[in-house]
Amino acid sequence: MSKLIIRLGLGFFLTLAPLATSEISPVVFRGIATAGVNLGITIGQLVSNGVIKAFGERTDHWAWRGALATQSIFINILAAAKKSLIQLYGTGVDIDAKLATIKETIAEEQAASTEEASWIQCFKGTDLIRTMISMGVFVCQHFVGIIFVLGYSTYFFQLAGLETSRSFDLGVGVTACGVLGNICSWFVVNSFGRRKVFLSGMGALTVLLFLIGIMDVVPTSAAKWVQAACTVIYAYVYFATVGAMAFAVLGETASLNLKAKTMVLATATQSVMGIAMNFAIPYMVNPDEGNLKGKVGFIFGGLGLIGFIWSWVYVPELKGRRYDEIDHMFHNKVSPRQMGTYKL
Repeated sequence: MSKLIIRLGLGFFLTLAPLATSEISPVVFRGIATAGVNLGITIGQLVSNGVIKAFGERTDHWAWRGALATQSIFINILAAAKKSLIQLYGTGVDIDAKLATIKETIAEEQAASTEEASWIQCFKGTDLIRTMISMGVFVCQHFVGIIFVLGYSTYFFQLAGLETSRSFDLGVGVTACGVLGNICSWFVVNSFGRRKVFLSGMGALTVLLFLIGIMDVVPTSAAKWVQAACTVIYAYVYFATVGAMAFAVLGETASLNLKAKTMVLATATQSVMGIAMNFAIPYMVNPDEGNLKGKVGFIFGGLGLIGFIWSWVYVPELKGRRYDEIDHMFHNKVSPRQMGTYKL
């Protein structure tokens, strides 16, 4: 039940964050801004693993109070929202009046939303391919085993034979590499483009997953350390490529009049896939069930290969394109593989 409640809140954040950044960012910064949404996710995971490392082995009341205490950080951040309006408009402006105006604008937009295009429109004509791409990039995230590698990394290290304390250390290291990888994505999103970075990430992650699986059948003591190294490298590569680029592709592919609905569908897809993986992976990994341990890498390696082929066909290159140019290309049914070089 607690996970269900948390997922409800996450659904709002994961929908609104890429929606807002894609709409307010200039074209030149749009890729960096939307990819930056994933930075917030990785920082949250790093804090989570850090808290587990600090309090996970305690047996007193701080074992659960420590995790709850970290939530108070965000209360202070929310309290600073009104102060940000003062910085934006200056001290000589009635901030309460400005805040009331913002609330009134939100109410008007909600009232006008009843006149927007229907949900069915997301699955008609050229909007169907745009919806499919927006949802598909998040399916690819799960096909390369993000829940397995990050969500169960500490548990996987323990199953591989590492000590509990060492497993927690590596869990923190995995998410720290994810934060670093996401920051590095800002420097490649415009240099190499969304499509090249996404495809290279899918290919590299698939290879790493197969390597994790192969190491599980190699009867050497060094194999578990190779698996651990692959997991840390995986985190960096994932967040520098597939993790960040999925938000960039989502923010640019969805049509303007259907952007909110398309992002809701993409977020719902990510959540459904997450539920499915969180249900299936424990059965595959646990010693009293499938007991596959690192051999799960073979399963996700195969799924990753399917995702790579799909990405090669459908993931577009929209770097530097205005929204009217993107609409023109989809309306004229330009192949996603050719959008990067298409001349308007």
